[in-house]
Amino acid sequence: MSKTVFLGMSGGVDSSVSAYLLQQQGYKVVGVFMKNWSGKLETSRGVFDFPCSSQADYEDARQVAGNLGIPLYTFDFETEYRQRVIEYFITEIKKGRTPNPDIMCNKEIKFKVFLDKCLSLGADYIATGHYARINQTDDGIFHLLKGVDNTKDQSYFLATLGQYELSHTLFPVGDIPKSEVRRIADEIKLPNAKKPDSQGICFVGEIDVNAFIEAFVGENIGEIINTKGDIIGQHRGLYFYTIGQRKGLGIGGGIPYFVKAKDLEQNQLIVSKGMDPLDLYQSEVMISELSWTNQIPNLPQQLRAKIRYRSQDVECVVKALDAHTLKVEFIEPQRAITQGQFLVLYQGDELIGSGVME
Repeated sequence: MSKTVFLGMSGGVDSSVSAYLLQQQGYKVVGVFMKNWSGKLETSRGVFDFPCSSQADYEDARQVAGNLGIPLYTFDFETEYRQRVIEYFITEIKKGRTPNPDIMCNKEIKFKVFLDKCLSLGADYIATGHYARINQTDDGIFHLLKGVDNTKDQSYFLATLGQYELSHTLFPVGDIPKSEVRRIADEIKLPNAKKPDSQGICFVGEIDVNAFIEAFVGENIGEIINTKGDIIGQHRGLYFYTIGQRKGLGIGGGIPYFVKAKDLEQNQLIVSKGMDPLDLYQSEVMISELSWTNQIPNLPQQLRAKIRYRSQDVECVVKALDAHTLKVEFIEPQRAITQGQFLVLYQGDELIGSGVME
């Protein structure tokens, strides 16, 4: 008897081709469109409209499901998304940190709420269109690996998954490059074969992030100071800036300025001047809120670290400070270490754990 897979269908080409590949592998595929965002945002400052593409995306998913002859259901997780992703995002922003809502969306929605609901409805597995791989070894351990297409690898966004989640998950496109996904979509004449990849915040899409933040916290004007302590401008509110940012500071001309730090007590934005200022680099960082895909490795150990999604893995030495905190020492100093972002640890192609940078 074939096993049942509930596939998260976003309307994009990756999840659509995933449905086809799962069918080819003999699974019974059930499509699910997750409705997590309607566009209306109510905060203490009023009601705001942030249009999203969910209706158009649903129509694309519906057409693909029809073409492939699979059912498509809609699960409404808007309340959970607001409570677990948006509130996390705003809480971190208010602390002057730079959160990652995409990782939190995967942790709390796709691989918790969605996974639990699908299993309760009889699914053997869930699947998504992520470019990552899962390999189970003879000892029964599940290993999370990078996707074979290095330019599309999305394992970074899956950094909080553990053995339970991995044991119930399939990533059908993780073993093939994006170009092959596009070729398959074109070959089987999927209606969204040439649809561009989605951008922006998970489920919210391409929005003005500063306007989104302002809907919750408003402006809080303060001073911009240089590393000597000189006042050289004004900022709108520390929430709107991130470490290493150059654009949107409203100062400069000639040699650029970059955000170096935020002083929440004084409400000051500290900037450093230069084409690539040395004081933006750090040789170590502490991480907390640790997650491990399997067991905690023996430490200290030399591993590789990714400090943001688009950055290259870099060599580091990882040491345990206590049960909840690690120190990551980089072999080469790293630029713009950002509080609140996830640092993800790899051993070769395998993701072994992660933590939040402090």
